[in-house]
Amino acid sequence: METTSIPPTGPAPSRAPKHNPDLDDLKAMLASSTPIIIIETHEEERILGLFRRLIFSARKPLFRWTVTEGLKRLDVDLEAQGHAKKPVEMLAQIKSTRIPGDYVLLDFHHHLDEPVHMRMLKDIASDYENLGHKIILVSHNIQLPDDIDRLSRRFELAIPDRDRLEDIVRTVARDWAKDNPGKRVSTDSRTLNKIVENLVGIPESDARRLARGVIEDDGALSEEDVPKLTKAKFDLLGQGGVLSFEYDTVKMADVGGLKNLKRWLKLRKDAFTGENPTPGLDTPKGIMLLGVQGCGKSLAAKAVAGAWGVPLLRMDFGSLYNKFYGETERNLRESLRTAEVMSPCVLWIDEIEKAISGDDSDGGTSKRVLGTLLTWLAEKKESVFIVSTANDISALPPELLRKGRLDEIFFVDLPDEEVRGIIFNIHIKKRDMNPDDFDIEALAKASVGFSGSEIEQVVVSSLYAAFDDEDRTLKTQHLLDEITGTRPLSQTMAEKIAYLRAWGAERAVPAN
Repeated sequence: METTSIPPTGPAPSRAPKHNPDLDDLKAMLASSTPIIIIETHEEERILGLFRRLIFSARKPLFRWTVTEGLKRLDVDLEAQGHAKKPVEMLAQIKSTRIPGDYVLLDFHHHLDEPVHMRMLKDIASDYENLGHKIILVSHNIQLPDDIDRLSRRFELAIPDRDRLEDIVRTVARDWAKDNPGKRVSTDSRTLNKIVENLVGIPESDARRLARGVIEDDGALSEEDVPKLTKAKFDLLGQGGVLSFEYDTVKMADVGGLKNLKRWLKLRKDAFTGENPTPGLDTPKGIMLLGVQGCGKSLAAKAVAGAWGVPLLRMDFGSLYNKFYGETERNLRESLRTAEVMSPCVLWIDEIEKAISGDDSDGGTSKRVLGTLLTWLAEKKESVFIVSTANDISALPPELLRKGRLDEIFFVDLPDEEVRGIIFNIHIKKRDMNPDDFDIEALAKASVGFSGSEIEQVVVSSLYAAFDDEDRTLKTQHLLDEITGTRPLSQTMAEKIAYLRAWGAERAVPAN
C-alpha cells in the first residue's frame, strides 16, 4: 500500500465550517427556567471555553468557582473573591446576592455529601423565580439527591465526528513534526482511517492524547498502532472488572471443525466490518453458542474477533452483580455503553445462563438484567456483535432464544472422527511437533466421545509421560495410552450430554 506523510506545516484539509451544536444547546439551557445544570465531563477547559464564547450574548454576570480560588468573574477582569473559597461561604454569598448570575462550580461533587450544602443549593434552586441564579455543576461524576435532581437538567458535550477526529490526528502529527525538524509522520490512507475509526466515541481531549501517544512512539501511524490504540481507548473508558479486553484472539484455522459456523461468519464479515459493504444487507447482531462443555464455544468467540479483525470484549457477570438495588442494571448499562463506544467489536458473554436464570430469591435482579439486555439488543445501532455461550440450555429464557434477538443459535457438538484428527493436528503443531510423525488416524478413531479440550489435555498429559522416558520423545503410543486411561465427560455425564445433543439436533443449527 502506498505510504504518504502528513506535512509538518500548513493547515488541515479545508472543510466547510460546521455549526456548533454545543454552543446553541448550552445557550438554550442557560435561557431556560431550570435552576441547576449538570455537566459530567473530563473536558473542563472545553466547557469553560464555551462559556467564554457566550459572554457577549449573556444577560447575566458569569462566575467560576473553585475551592482553591473562590468566586471569579469570567466576563470581566477582576480578582478572585478569595473569601468565598469554602463551599458554605460561596453558597451563602450566591443566596444573598440580589443580582441574577450564572455560577459555574468546578469539582463540587466532593461537597455533595454535606447536608448544609445540599440545603443551601436547594434553597437557591427553589427560589429561582426571585433570585434568577443558575448553578452549573461541572465534574466527571455528579450524583444529586432526588429532591434536587428534579430541579436540574443535564448537558452533554457532543462527541467529535469523524471529520473532526481526522483533523485532530493531522494536527497532532504536524505538531510532532514541528518538534522534530526534518521529519514527517508517515502513514497510509487505510491505516489513517483505522486510527480515526478507533477514536470515534471519545471526547476531543482524549482523542488528542491517544493520537499523540501512538505518534510519539516512532513518528509513524502504522498497522501495529491500531491494537495499541484500541487497548488504550478501552483502558480510558475503565470498567472496573466488569468488561475485560481480551488480547488472545485466535485465527479460525486454530479452531478445529465448526465448518457451518465458519462459513456463516465468513459470509457476514464484510457486512459487519464495512470493508466491502453491500447495500441492503443488515449488520449482523450476534449468535448464541450452545453445546457440550469443552467443545470450542469459548475458542469460537475468540476466533470471531480474530477473523474479523475487531476488538474482543468479555463481560464478567460475576463482577456485574452488586448487592445494592439497581446497581447491577446500571453496571450492565454502562458496560453495554462501553461496548458501543468500542464498536466495531465482538462482545463475548460467557455462560450467559448464570446471569439471567435466577429465581425470586435474588429480588428480581436477574429478571431486570434480562429485560435490560433484551431492550438493548432490540434497540442497539452500533456494530457490536454478540457471542453468547451457554452450557445449561434448560436455564435459558425463551425470550432470549427467540429469533430476532440474535441472528442464529448454533449447537456445538462433540467432534466427529475427522474433526478429532484436525484437533490433534492443531495441538501437536502448537507444541512445535510434526503431526506427520504421529498416527493421527488411529488417535482420531480411539478418542470417540472426547471433546476438543479433552483432546488437548491428552496431548499435554502425554508429553509429561514422554518426558519421563529415556529418549523424552512423544510417540503415538503415549497418546493412545492416555486416551485409554481417560474417561471423557460424555461417559461420566452420559445422560446429561445425551439430552443436550438431542435438544441441539432439533432446535439449533449444527456448528460442525
